[in-house]
Amino acid sequence: MTITLITGANKGLGFETARRLVDAGHTVYVGARDPERGRQAAERLGARFIQLDVTDDASVAAAVKTVEADGGLDVLINNAGIEPRTADGGFVPPAEVTADSVRAIFETNVFGQVRMLHAFLPVLQRSAAPVVVNVGSGTSLMRELANPDSPSHFYPDIAYPASKAAVNMLTVQYAKAYPGVRINAVDPGFTATDLNHHAGTQTVEEGAEAIVRMAQLGPDGPTGGFFDKDGVIPW
Repeated sequence: MTITLITGANKGLGFETARRLVDAGHTVYVGARDPERGRQAAERLGARFIQLDVTDDASVAAAVKTVEADGGLDVLINNAGIEPRTADGGFVPPAEVTADSVRAIFETNVFGQVRMLHAFLPVLQRSAAPVVVNVGSGTSLMRELANPDSPSHFYPDIAYPASKAAVNMLTVQYAKAYPGVRINAVDPGFTATDLNHHAGTQTVEEGAEAIVRMAQLGPDGPTGGFFDKDGVIPW
């Protein structure tokens, strides 16, 4: 039995990933900050709810204790993420970006992943086939944002792509440090979720495809890579 924990799993890509992995036979922990929404999601999925705020050390430490007491962990999916938007759903103008506003995005998207990896890698290492999936973004690729011929070139936000570029580096460095764990990043693509006010062009079913596939890697699977639904994305 494969035991999987997904952060930010009460809606969107996290919820769809949980649904697919439950169907595949995984025992899934639905991680969510909001207990009511998290429990409702877990009940709908036939999964386990675990209260989890990736920005809070105490919350993550409590989640580790729960998971260890219930039998350990095989797969960690770092899905929780936020994107800065104005009240009307628009992008924050670069002139209004501050160090504090960027720090707030990094707290979830980057430091939250570090917090989860630091806490759960010792648990994962006791698994026969440990896997980590870091949910990233195609906006993390500098070559695409710098290329006037790429659709990504027109993405204007400052903090979000910087945070996802940091996730890429975390993925590479952790994969080297833990060769016994399959650690990869995934680009779900431009998926319609609350994150982007449902502006995405893909469904959550399409967006979850690569996450689900990489969550089911065996011990001989790739590590330290970046993947989308079509395969490997060159760093």
